[in-house]
Amino acid sequence: MSVIRHPDQRIGVFIDVENLYHSAKNLFNARVNFKQILKDVVGNRKSIRVIAYVIRTETGEEKPFFSALERLGIETKIKELQVYGEFKKADWDVGIAVDAIKISPSLDVIILLSGDGDFVPLVEYLKNHGKQVEIVAFGKSTSSKLKEVADDFFDLGKSKKYLIQRSRYK
Repeated sequence: MSVIRHPDQRIGVFIDVENLYHSAKNLFNARVNFKQILKDVVGNRKSIRVIAYVIRTETGEEKPFFSALERLGIETKIKELQVYGEFKKADWDVGIAVDAIKISPSLDVIILLSGDGDFVPLVEYLKNHGKQVEIVAFGKSTSSKLKEVADDFFDLGKSKKYLIQRSRYK
């Protein structure tokens, strides 16, 4: 796919943190290097909004991670982990979709960091409204339909620079 990239493009980045976290952990036993990813996928274009959608757990162990995102200039939207008996639920799909649609009039390009196939209708909607949509995720765990409908797919699994190795003790 050849997509147009130029310095005047206004970019919005929407990060499905849980999706990338679990893919990096399960595929590579690693964490995600968001700083490097943003540097490479945004490039010399104008970053208008960068939003990470995160989940807060009862333990609060993720607080340093949230702070690290904010130091990178990433806006964080936090949702509490919902616990129903033995089931845990934490899903930002609707929130990400609503924000992407709401913010899209002031953007030329939407970059979605997620491999979740539930976003196919969102990508189709944004493209039908004249937006360029780029998907950034791990190829092995990304929906083939999502890759197909996107204007561009950036596979994070192709380079170790997008990963931070986890310590052996965690």
